Amino acid sequence: MNIGEAARASGVSAKMIRYYESIGLVPAAPRTGAGYRVYSASEIQVLRFIRRARDLGFPVERIETLLALWRDRSRHSSDVKRLARDQIDALESKIAAMQAMKEALEHLAQACCGDDRPDCPILSDLVQGPV
Repeated sequence: MNIGEAARASGVSAKMIRYYESIGLVPAAPRTGAGYRVYSASEIQVLRFIRRARDLGFPVERIETLLALWRDRSRHSSDVKRLARDQIDALESKIAAMQAMKEALEHLAQACCGDDRPDCPILSDLVQGPV
């Protein structure tokens, strides 16, 4: 199948497939005589793996490690679990940071009268930073 079909089958855009090839996350697909990429079912499976890992927030570097573990039949599941736990910790940190941003913005929105006056504590905070 060509790159457009591979994109539809895997849920990874053609642009991202090209990017993953360019950084070596996936090997370059074989090409036809006309230069079109050709993808097999196993390559689609790898792209789906990458898509799911990205959906779970894994960075590309960790996906490389996950792919290596997936391919290694002598792997230890403890290595995979450690990566998953590390990702959970990273997500919890991001959630906490986003919750703090939300709370700060809620505070600013409550402080703003939202009327016809030009004074706005939201804009003042953006200029001055937190007090």
